[in-house]
This record gives sequence, C-alpha cells and structure tokens, in this order.
Amino acid sequence: MPRKYRLLRSICGLALLLLLSAQTTLPRKDVRVTRGATQEEIVRFTVEVASTPEAWERGLMERASLAPEAGMFFHFPDVAPRAFWMMNTLIPLDMLFLDPEGRIINIQENAQPCAAPRRCPTYHSTAPAQYVLEIPGGRARALGIRAGDRVHF
Repeated sequence: MPRKYRLLRSICGLALLLLLSAQTTLPRKDVRVTRGATQEEIVRFTVEVASTPEAWERGLMERASLAPEAGMFFHFPDVAPRAFWMMNTLIPLDMLFLDPEGRIINIQENAQPCAAPRRCPTYHSTAPAQYVLEIPGGRARALGIRAGDRVHF
C-alpha cells in the first residue's frame, strides 16, 4: 500500500476515534437550591440536563473534573424508585434525589468512583423520585444542603 494511502487511512481512523469519543453536548440550565417557607437561596448550579435514556446511561462518566457550581440534572418522565451507580465515573459525586415538586428526598454524599472489573455499589432514593441532581462530591455538606430543601429548575 502506498505511503500516502496509509497516512490517509491513519488520519481517517484517528478522526473517527475522536468523533466517537467526543462528549455529546447536552442542554444546560441553571437550578437553584432553596430552603424554608421564604425559599432562601442556598446556591445556584449550572447543570447539563439528561432527559433521554442515552444521556441517563452516560451521565458524568469519564469526566476528569467538575466545577464547584456545575452538575448534571436527570429528568425522568415518571416517579419511581431510582438507583444510580458510579461505573466509569472518575470523580466523587453527591446525588440529590428529588420528588416531583423538586424537594430533596435524600442525599447520597460523596459516592466514590468505580471501574470494571470491580463490582460497583448502587445508591437508591429512599422514596419514589422523578429527578436526580448530581454535583461534585462533598458540595452538599459544604453548602449545608439537606433533605427537605428544594431544587428549582
């Protein structure tokens, strides 16, 4: 095979690899976490919105970092018990499980990364949930976010 064809084939292969490994861009949205009858704002996050089965499955896998006020908001069409795991996730995360009104049901703090071939634990909502907000591990505790607070999206 002539040298120029091998080079072209290598370049095409590299381009295909980069295309397949690229993160798909998800819509972004600002969400607020509030507390109490006055809805005092605790913090705002700019999140990617995962609203398709493909986005739910991918989540924050393979991310090397996440800004302190960034995250991912999982929007499900129904209210059901939710279970998440950290397969191929590189950074610790806090998982905030939310009811249909955006109230925090429970928080899984600082879920640790997990990679194959290890068996990864699953983290569950303590009641049926419609939404899950993932933020950098340790942020919920650092900001004083707790069950009963509300996420506005």
